[in-house]
Amino acid sequence: MKLGVVGTNFISDWLTEAAGQVPEVAVHAVYSRKQETGDTFAGKHNIANVYTDYEEFLQSDIDAVYIATPTYAHCPQALKAMEYKKHVLCEKIMAVNEKEASEMFRCAQKNEVVLLEAMRPDFDPAFDLVKEHLRKIGKLRRVTLEYCQYSSRYNRFRQGEVLNAFNPELSNAAIMDIGVYCIHTLVRLLGMPEEIKAFSTKLKNGFEGSGVVLMQYHDMMAEAIYSKITDSVNPSIFLGEEGSILIEGVAKPQSVEIIYRDGSREKISYTPADNNMVYELREFARLISEKCTRHPYREYSLDTARVVDEARRQNGIVFQADAVL
Repeated sequence: MKLGVVGTNFISDWLTEAAGQVPEVAVHAVYSRKQETGDTFAGKHNIANVYTDYEEFLQSDIDAVYIATPTYAHCPQALKAMEYKKHVLCEKIMAVNEKEASEMFRCAQKNEVVLLEAMRPDFDPAFDLVKEHLRKIGKLRRVTLEYCQYSSRYNRFRQGEVLNAFNPELSNAAIMDIGVYCIHTLVRLLGMPEEIKAFSTKLKNGFEGSGVVLMQYHDMMAEAIYSKITDSVNPSIFLGEEGSILIEGVAKPQSVEIIYRDGSREKISYTPADNNMVYELREFARLISEKCTRHPYREYSLDTARVVDEARRQNGIVFQADAVL
């Protein structure tokens, strides 16, 4: 599969490096608005073709595209690519809202191509291990997924410089960038909640810096705790009546352990990947190979968009794309 990369930031670096470990995928081209930026990225990763015109990029012999641009650009870029019959791996959060996500999946079906959200926890074996061992902790009563990561760009924000990562005009918010990992994983494992309560901390320019989303289910509760302005010191926890499962890391899990009510501990055998984007690339290639355009990940992405939309509504986080709803 010849893959074209859209966007040249650090996440594209990671994806391109992961592709080197997936024989089914070869990064064949990169698209950037600026020739110099595209040339630098291509030189770093030994990519043969650089485009600054998106139409020409899509008209080339690539089979699929990986989109890693700001969130507001995901939907139009993905729609255009799929109209050219290109498969799309789109960075999280896949769309600004549920309306955009639904439109993107309709376009994928119409053009018989695979559209997949690059949501790393979906594909990392750590969460399969959690599902496998849940029975050991008895009735599940509470799940807390925590992902707080002090942004490398926050110091400059504190000094008065607003970079893209902290610009709400680009459909950015902590829930879109960090919280989505927790929310997506919860709806994938537990389904849609019966009730949602959301709380946010806003910065001086209106950007959501951190938040909590409480998700009520019939006989249990879940919470997503996220931040771009603090670091986590706590693991994520699946709390059952007979014990708990602790997992270090959400986007990139590092370890899985069970602590039983009697205090005994069980380490679950798990070796984290140096770059766990290899898992999403392998699954993307498999779905394309098997022509699986309607896959279960579609529902996880749509459910996530519904929860995020409601959390944003409760906290007054509104983007330009929401105006057409």
